[in-house]
Amino acid sequence: MEAQTTAENETDTIVSSNEPQVQVAYRKVAKSDILGGVSVINLEELTKKNYNTYSLDNMQGYIGGYTGSSLWGMGEYLVLVDGIPRDANNVLPTEIEQISFLKSAAATVLYGSRAAKGVIYISTKRGKNKPLEIGVRANTGLHLPKSNPKYLGSAQYMTMYNEARANDELSPLYSDEDIYNYASGLNPYRYPNIDFYSSDYLKKTYNRTDVTTEIAGGNERARFYTNIGYYRQGDLLDFGEAKDNFTDRLNIRGNIDLKLNKFIDAYINANATFYNSRSANATDRDGNDGVTDNYWTYASVMRPNRVAPLVPLSYIDQNSVNAWNLVNGSANIIDNQYFLGGSLSDQTNVFADYYATGYSKWTSRQFQFDTGLDFDLGGITEGLAFHTQFAVDYSTSYTQSYNNKYAVFEPQWYNYNGQDVIGDVIKRNNDEHSGVQNISGSTNRQTIAFSGYFTYDKTINDVHNLSAMLVAAGYQRTLSGEYHRPSNANLGLQVAYNYKQKYYADFGMAAVHSAKLPKGNRNAMSPSLTLGWNLAKEDFLESSSVIDDLTWSVSGSILNSDLDIDGYYLYLESYTQADGAWWGWYDGANEQSTNAIQGGNKDLTFVKRKELSTTLGASLWNNLLKINTSFFINSTEGLIIQPNTIYPNYFFTYWPDASFIPNVNFNNDRRAGIDFNVELNKKIGEVDVKLGVSGMYYTTKATKRDENYEYAYQNRQGQPIDGRWGLESMGLFQSQEEIDAAPEQTTLGEVKPGDIRYVDQNNDNIIDNKDIVFLGKAGWSGAPLTTGLNLTLKWKNFTFFALGTGHFGAYSYKNSEYYWAFGERKYSEVVLDRWTEETKATATYPRLTTKSGSNNFRDSDFWMYKTNRLDLAKVQLTYDLPKSWLKNSIVKELSAYINGSNLLTISKEREVLELNTTSAPQARFYSIGVKALF
Repeated sequence: MEAQTTAENETDTIVSSNEPQVQVAYRKVAKSDILGGVSVINLEELTKKNYNTYSLDNMQGYIGGYTGSSLWGMGEYLVLVDGIPRDANNVLPTEIEQISFLKSAAATVLYGSRAAKGVIYISTKRGKNKPLEIGVRANTGLHLPKSNPKYLGSAQYMTMYNEARANDELSPLYSDEDIYNYASGLNPYRYPNIDFYSSDYLKKTYNRTDVTTEIAGGNERARFYTNIGYYRQGDLLDFGEAKDNFTDRLNIRGNIDLKLNKFIDAYINANATFYNSRSANATDRDGNDGVTDNYWTYASVMRPNRVAPLVPLSYIDQNSVNAWNLVNGSANIIDNQYFLGGSLSDQTNVFADYYATGYSKWTSRQFQFDTGLDFDLGGITEGLAFHTQFAVDYSTSYTQSYNNKYAVFEPQWYNYNGQDVIGDVIKRNNDEHSGVQNISGSTNRQTIAFSGYFTYDKTINDVHNLSAMLVAAGYQRTLSGEYHRPSNANLGLQVAYNYKQKYYADFGMAAVHSAKLPKGNRNAMSPSLTLGWNLAKEDFLESSSVIDDLTWSVSGSILNSDLDIDGYYLYLESYTQADGAWWGWYDGANEQSTNAIQGGNKDLTFVKRKELSTTLGASLWNNLLKINTSFFINSTEGLIIQPNTIYPNYFFTYWPDASFIPNVNFNNDRRAGIDFNVELNKKIGEVDVKLGVSGMYYTTKATKRDENYEYAYQNRQGQPIDGRWGLESMGLFQSQEEIDAAPEQTTLGEVKPGDIRYVDQNNDNIIDNKDIVFLGKAGWSGAPLTTGLNLTLKWKNFTFFALGTGHFGAYSYKNSEYYWAFGERKYSEVVLDRWTEETKATATYPRLTTKSGSNNFRDSDFWMYKTNRLDLAKVQLTYDLPKSWLKNSIVKELSAYINGSNLLTISKEREVLELNTTSAPQARFYSIGVKALF
């Protein structure tokens, strides 16, 4: 394989052809010399016809092997920005030149342990040897919510709740008169009916606007690129302090390339990003999880009839001295018309929070700096070079707030001459304004990275191409609140040879180190071998009128990694008193037991990714059709667990909770799949057509598991890694006679007509956990089948672009509070299809209950649904002004565009897939923009 002699951040590389250069591990190579498991997107070109706001937005629509959340279904990939571990969301598309997806083990081996699940390499833009150019882009658009939850109003809820109580053989809680009053809507303050999604509280749209300026230029000695960007995004909420919620971002990026002399090149990259987010304060109402309840989480649980958040002052009896004294003493009279409503059970609510507790401002600052030197050592021996890179990144974030407390007032209503009047109020809590600014949530992160590597490139007799690389690299992160610093250190060696760019051999190896393992096992070698063949250069195809290019490669690799090792000291014996039981040998003694947490294992070692992959690439009919496809099979072996089945049962006790079982390398997983990318380029009349189709299908299997189930159908071994397990349902019980004749289900909880009936898998006439079976794939790392389609039509100065994505083969549960309505939970419209004696023939939802409903509300296929979906992710129309119109103008290029994102979902379960219940609604985004080059 031909390798380059410049640093991986260089743009102007010296190559043997004019082919596009692709960033791979520590170097750039000609696209035709990539042997497999690598995909690349020229984001700079893509952004000209598809403007987006996130660096990895819908990338599965352009390449195969990326599910949107993982590479080849493996999970946590490593993101590198200009060679340094950084966050993908901290670099915007306008700053990016190219994104490389390194999927195969062979492509990532030089990066060591932390790259064992793939690498996404983001290369930012650089200056070029050309006169100064200034580009300006302005974009503004509106977010329009797609779907809102549909909760029952007060009267409906109360009616249903009474029905639930009747099902539980309890008396009604709400009288018919109560329900009538709530239904009438005559006094929504005495009989509230709160709709969190009404226009009283939410805007119809909210804005996002961004402006970016790019400055680039240079000469042979120095080149530079600068990006200055700012965006600001609003919020959907439209009341109180929340009306002014926003998020903004200011970034300044500068990349400089210098030619210091004939032998030394240098580069400096720097970036500063300033984030701010303002939001109304909210109260942690349950007080035990440390999570503040925002508007959306509160909307999912607060029943509509509980309390009126604002009550007009005009309802207070003018003669009620006590009521007026209490209310007039409030610091929170809203719009001079309303006081904050409450009750004994609702002494706070999110509406009062957003009016009275103040606001918070989250601040984040990220500073990134890296520099490198490239030495041409051809004076020592031809083709030898040395490259080095050093980086320091620092980020910090904190929250500033004024945290006020407030009083609410519970109205005491009575009716006077047919009119509702507040005769008195009961004050709950007190107004408190300390005036003290609070600083909380302070975090910081520092990354230090270094790499140094020799490269050697030599061509002998114009046919033998030899390259080699010796790498020493590492990085370490310091995280606030964490004692151990995530680190990666490795040595890498790569030797590559190709004959006439026809036959290829590439050997890569990394020596990796991990502090998570015991002494003696902290180092390992990760080898990889790839063989390639360019069939198009064979005599029998060289003159073909059909085949322009045809390459095939196969690689085998074994990567050692500590990515799946969750902590440090897993190899040591561990004891604690933290969970010890209290006991005594005699009366009055108060001793606490010391309990074992784990046994020791000095043989603990790395988790291994063993992989075999093959790639086929072809270009046909003078680039009319381009095809790239890879098949892979990999085994992740030695996942660490505490196995119960290979140790005597007395090594573990349930109370006191103690275990002498050590951590061992035991579980194995297997993944196999095929990814593909097909590109069609065709001119039809005056229209240039470019059609891209991409996708991946993969399967997973748990090939080894620590388990001892009584029935083979419950074994996880042999089943997909991401399996959904649960009971198999048989509809709803229609009568007590059916319950009496069916297998016993009382082990799952109380069972009555209208409850879910389950299949007795083992025929023991009892429904219990032994009847749990495999139900389907969850798609934790992406759906089994991911597809994408992108279309570009260019006619004269108009460019039309459309992008669609598809995800198929995974299942999920309708198990959120929106669907599982029991106890005191809020009711959504799904309960309208509940079982009753009158609706038993058509009911699709179990009977209502104020109890736990443990028989019904558990994982089963009754609640399962397919997540299959087709999404129209993007449509954009761009118009480029003819350059002839811009003659004698300071403007070199000018274009305008209009686009829409997240436009349409086609799915049988569209309503479920488009619904958010504990976060802001999903939204379509429509925007317009202009771009000018000076």
